[in-house]
Amino acid sequence: MESITCCRSCGAQRLDAVLFLGDQPLANSLPDAAGSQRKEPRYPLTLALCGECSLAQILETIPPEELFSDYLYFSSFSDTMLAHARESAEELIASQNLGTGNLVVEIASNDGYQLKFFKNAGVPVLGVEPAANIAAVAEEKGIPTRVEFFGTECATRLASEGRVADVLLAFNVMAHVPDLNGFVNGIQTLLGPDGVAVIEVPDVFHLLQGREFDTIYHEHLCYFSVSALRPLFARHDLQIFRVDELPIHGGSLRVYVAHKGARKVEPSVDRLDERDREHGLLDGSAYRELTRRVEKLREEVIGLVDSLRADGKRVAAYGAAAKGSTLLNYFGLGADRVDFVVDRSPHKQDRFMPGVGIPIHKPSRLRESQPDYCLLLTWNFADEILEQQDEYRRAGGKFIIPLPELRVV
Repeated sequence: MESITCCRSCGAQRLDAVLFLGDQPLANSLPDAAGSQRKEPRYPLTLALCGECSLAQILETIPPEELFSDYLYFSSFSDTMLAHARESAEELIASQNLGTGNLVVEIASNDGYQLKFFKNAGVPVLGVEPAANIAAVAEEKGIPTRVEFFGTECATRLASEGRVADVLLAFNVMAHVPDLNGFVNGIQTLLGPDGVAVIEVPDVFHLLQGREFDTIYHEHLCYFSVSALRPLFARHDLQIFRVDELPIHGGSLRVYVAHKGARKVEPSVDRLDERDREHGLLDGSAYRELTRRVEKLREEVIGLVDSLRADGKRVAAYGAAAKGSTLLNYFGLGADRVDFVVDRSPHKQDRFMPGVGIPIHKPSRLRESQPDYCLLLTWNFADEILEQQDEYRRAGGKFIIPLPELRVV
């Protein structure tokens, strides 16, 4: 692990720590044997704000090879993610008039869950995915995939092969990138003269408004706003010309980027930039209350769980996601308070939640065991999961949804 002293974007030495989440295990490293969690390494997790370009970022860097070479997150196990990917593909195929003569490249293409919608429409595709185990799944689906980390070298190599992108996708990947400038320079290199890069990132505005601290973990190095993104792209002769606000992941930004001067800048860019300024994202005032509000939520959740258990109620949890690891470890919710976790992904089942040693089972375990309450760790997919678990709820089970406001349904 390395700790940074300069901003990951602009290089300024004006980093102000705004939230410390303690020493945390790697959120997607799920132990596969009982007791092995005692040997898990833990690393500090500190959110800081750059006083120069307003980029929120963690101070600690884990080598990406340690995080992503063998990865357990498969996007295709979420119905919400699949629907979002299909809608995104349909919109881009129509708006960019894509056909057999174009190329769509996706950075961090996972198991091909998104590129398959372009491929099915007859648009040539190429994925770039660093996790070999996940890239193999994409290849089995017929999605050509390069197994490597994206950056200047990768982009230069692809461009030299004539694989210039008409549409370049980077959904929920920029937060994972330690070398932001190398990544953006790679986009500039690989993007065709009239091409469009479409980038989705969680919106730090919503993190602050909804105290979504659990989206902070070692894989997520940065937390973006339009105000922080504009100078980053401008540094590489790229320009944000449109921004859409999306509800997915608790609030995200879809950022449209082109070569400087290639597209007319739409009002949405200045509007969201001004929103960030008005709500204190640039001067840091929005971050000053974050620690207090997160600690208050911890007290509320622990108090609820402990009171339920004192009344003889059983509590389980849903969602072996990285955000769940952050929440459980920061709140101190271990196997003494939560009986088990369930998750749809077979790649996570029969493992244990990092740091806390809670076993992970199939979702059917909820109905079989029928705990009184289930803490929804993947609260960003609440509608989907509540519908899937209708039988458990009709049998009397209740869900505890911790964010953005604590509620029981």
